[in-house]
This record gives sequence, C-alpha cells and structure tokens, in this order.
Amino acid sequence: MTFRSVSSRWRACAATAAAVVAVIAAMAAAEAATKKADKKEAAKPNLVASFGDWNVFVGEAGKGRICYVLAQPKTREPAAKREAGYAFISDRPAEGVRNEVSFIMGFEVAGGAAAAAGSDAKPDPKAAKAKAKTEAKAKSKSASAPTAAVGEETFDLLPKGANLWVKNAARESALIAEMKKGVTLEVKAAAAKGGETTDSYSLSGFSQAMDRLAKECAAKG
Repeated sequence: MTFRSVSSRWRACAATAAAVVAVIAAMAAAEAATKKADKKEAAKPNLVASFGDWNVFVGEAGKGRICYVLAQPKTREPAAKREAGYAFISDRPAEGVRNEVSFIMGFEVAGGAAAAAGSDAKPDPKAAKAKAKTEAKAKSKSASAPTAAVGEETFDLLPKGANLWVKNAARESALIAEMKKGVTLEVKAAAAKGGETTDSYSLSGFSQAMDRLAKECAAKG
C-alpha cells in the first residue's frame, strides 16, 4: 500500500467514521418508525452483516461505495466515563483506498491535538508555542506512544485528535493479517488528560467480516 499523509487520510475518513458511530448509536437507542427517506438518510451507512464481534457497514458517498468493518472493545482498562471506542477498517474503492485502519478512542489522545492543529494550518507563532508546550507536557508525563498489538506483534500508531492511525500506512496490511489469525487485539494510548488506556478487542468473526467487506466493495467500485 502506498503511503498516504495522515492529513489526507484523516480528512477522507473522519466524517464517515462519525456517521457509522451515529448509526450504531441510533440502532442501540430504539427501533424507530420508518420515516420518509431523504438524501441524507440514503447517504448513511447501513449494517449489512455481523460476524462475531464485528459489523460490516455499506454506504454511498459522492465518489462511490464506501464499506466499513467495525467493532467495540470488549474491555477498557482502567474503566472511565468516556465516549465509546471503536476499531474501524474502511474501503473506498473509487479513491483507491483499501484496508485503511483507524481507532476511535473517545477521548483526546496525548499528542493528538498538536497533530490535528498542525496538519492543515499555516505557520502561526502562537500555535508553535502552544505545540511546544503540549510536547513538553507530554514528555514530562513520559506518555508512551500509542500501539496496537496482536499476540507478539506490535504496531506503532499515530494520534490525531481522538483518533489513531497506523503510523506506517504500509504496515496496515500486516496488522490486518495478524488480526485475521489472532485472538485478541490490544490498543494502548495515553489520554491528554489522564493515564494510559488499554482497549481489548475480541477478534472473533474478524476474518469473515473482512471477506464480506471485500465482496461489498469489490475493485469495480
């Protein structure tokens, strides 16, 4: 897989990730009565299959079909009152994007605010000072870099806001391969305010979910 900048990856996926999370929240909230379908409703991703702990969603975007595999962690340690976390793998064939891995943490990750602010903005002396302060605080707290681990294999992650991405995009396929044959995925990240959090995901059904993802978002787009 060719390298994609974190900025372009985040912009392309963040809005649709939020849409999927919103759909899950809506499903859990109630079985609402059917309303008139409008363009906005049609654009929302639909749950098409579930395998073990993993769900497959399909939707339509301006450039074509978008497909997602998504799961929530089985456990979060230490327990805290925060928004839910998700593991999120997406395909956007029309854009040439396959097996893009990200993690929605539900809290601001240490170092994530600086990355989010610096990806698109023009140089700003005040922002540079703020960034330096943030980095200094992170160093003083000795916050460990975020990682994803399956068995003995560990993958470095890059924070942006409340999301994490595989630091080296070329290793996304290797992470997915490990997840297909693994039992548990552990994602560790330090919060900007607070200590380190470990999310543990069951990988039951993951391989089947990825097979369905490939069928739903075939190369033809």
